[in-house]
Amino acid sequence: MNDRNDSSTARTNLDRRGFVAGGLSLLGGAGLLSSRAFAALGAQEEQADRTLVLIQLSGGNDGLSTVVPFGDDAYQSKRSRTLAPSEGLHKLDGYRALHPNLGKLARHFEEGGLAIVEGVGYPGPVRSHFKSLDVWHSASLSGRAAREGWVGKVCNTAWKESPLPELVVHLGGKVPYSLHSLEHSAVAFEIPESYRWLGDGHEAETLRKGSEGGERNSVLDRLRGVLRDAQESSTRIRAAARAYRTDVEYPDTPFGRGLRVIAGLIEARGGTRVFSIELGGFDTHNNQKAAHDTLMSTIDDALNAFLRDLRGREAGDRTMVMMFSEFGRRVAENGSGGTDHGKAGPMFLAGTPVEGGIFGEHPSMTELDGGDLAFTTDFRSVYATAIEDWFGVPHAEVLGETFKRIPYLKT
Repeated sequence: MNDRNDSSTARTNLDRRGFVAGGLSLLGGAGLLSSRAFAALGAQEEQADRTLVLIQLSGGNDGLSTVVPFGDDAYQSKRSRTLAPSEGLHKLDGYRALHPNLGKLARHFEEGGLAIVEGVGYPGPVRSHFKSLDVWHSASLSGRAAREGWVGKVCNTAWKESPLPELVVHLGGKVPYSLHSLEHSAVAFEIPESYRWLGDGHEAETLRKGSEGGERNSVLDRLRGVLRDAQESSTRIRAAARAYRTDVEYPDTPFGRGLRVIAGLIEARGGTRVFSIELGGFDTHNNQKAAHDTLMSTIDDALNAFLRDLRGREAGDRTMVMMFSEFGRRVAENGSGGTDHGKAGPMFLAGTPVEGGIFGEHPSMTELDGGDLAFTTDFRSVYATAIEDWFGVPHAEVLGETFKRIPYLKT
């Protein structure tokens, strides 16, 4: 069988209901929210617009074990120990299916709330995690030479004059370069309930010595003000995390808890436009099947809970999920029951605003690029659609050139 371009789309009309009012302030790294900026949140609440949630699958997700080309004989011949069992697949058409552990996301696909973009990559791909992520994060083949991440450039273009430091929020210890901006620092934290601002070593030591000596100068006054605002912000963050209530049960995993926090912060209407979270463990060189099966369940349970939680809310109508990995895996298995670094792989868009279906072209399983799937869709086309059709910014102003947009959003 070779019906690689078959697709299934559907739409779901959902009722709306109002936001739950809440106040929220975030800070992290250099991003600090003053009391005056926090007071301005209420006035800007009604102007808060669309939200993008970025999910990074770190390590290189095996796309062939996620969106499985079960109808391709070449796939069957290249895989044995990592082969997805045909009896458990969630078939999308006569050629491809979702992994057996993605049953909940398969229902979202059937309902029209999940889009799959196939064969995503970029020209001249590299198999290094760091270099490939630099390309994805900067949306430039030159990587960090572009000086800012693509989300940072969106902030500088779309919300240049915004005083809110929490325009971009990352749940995790290390902020991805995609969020780097010379003008809008991203906020980062891991667990809101235990969130505290500690400052960097130099600031904390200066504040300690100045406090002990009773000194007063402009630097110490600034640091005292920062600490005061940070303490107030910590209280508000913990309060917002504790106050969030939902009937949806999230899985008790770090990823599940993280998505629950994001849902609560979206509902709190703090003005954040981009959330970011990471799920690791995809560098499956050895004994891939068991690890990848578990990761698929982790995604399915947590992302399904998140989408269900937002469904029917105004917040859900204004939230889109984008899930990606830095590259796919090689077509042929290695000798350790795993797969090595590859090139092209699928991207996923999810949520009420998404026009579900399959976009792009599944790469040939026989006409390979050095043993890898050759990319058929430039990842910047996916970004371009989010930048222009979701955030309303001409994508060439952010990406530096024009890309063909993909109609994965409802009109």
